[in-house]
Amino acid sequence: MKRNYLLLFMFSLLFAASLNAQNGQKPRSIVGIDENLGGYLPMDTKFTNDLGKEVTLKELINKPTILMFVYYECPGLCTPLMSEVADKVSKLGLEPGKDYQIVSLSFNPEEKYQLAADKKKNYLNAIQRQFPDDAWTFLTGDSAAIEQVTDAAGFRYKREGDAWVHAGALIMIAPDGKITRYLLGTEFLPFDMKMGIIEASKGKATPSIANVLKFCFKYDPAGKRYALNVTRVFGGLIIMGAGVFAIVFLRVKKKKDDTVQKS
Repeated sequence: MKRNYLLLFMFSLLFAASLNAQNGQKPRSIVGIDENLGGYLPMDTKFTNDLGKEVTLKELINKPTILMFVYYECPGLCTPLMSEVADKVSKLGLEPGKDYQIVSLSFNPEEKYQLAADKKKNYLNAIQRQFPDDAWTFLTGDSAAIEQVTDAAGFRYKREGDAWVHAGALIMIAPDGKITRYLLGTEFLPFDMKMGIIEASKGKATPSIANVLKFCFKYDPAGKRYALNVTRVFGGLIIMGAGVFAIVFLRVKKKKDDTVQKS
């Protein structure tokens, strides 16, 4: 009898897995990140900022945004994640508050804005450059709002006692709330962060150097970083070389024609 129940259970699992495969669905992570590139955050959700003011994401996200899901009393990943960002923003070559902003959102509904304000003060003091106060916002909120946003971003976590089990990542958000890039982990190259911000500036005018960078580099999903687009760069060099050759050839031909006419 037990064997029959076991076989029935295994058959049910296989049947469910086959349905998921047929529907093209990926199983959701219990803890981790299911990348939802091209998806949108629910911009009408309300949170409390580090000043104690209620704001919607639509009011807050009006420029390329680096979003981090953390909780402020985290004994593990959150401190090195936010410390890494505080260290790297001095090396981006971009203007905080103008070219981009940072948002830390606590997924622990028990944390309040006073704690967020204390954490903000600590991390702003750690930044080795002048950094506008409103360029990094620390949010808290209720469980319903938190669940809506984390679910939209594919951020999965769970509580274990007084702690929360979760992953670390930077999520790049366009001004309209579109998710454009995930940078996973707690250590990042300034170049990867800069490219992520440039990608998130969808619909915005970007400096010419940014256009050059977007042309020369592409995101490598396997390596989770930006890599030189050899094919595109090589092709560009060939076209440029052909153009230079054509100009030189025409100039030489013109000189020869002028010489013939004079003689």
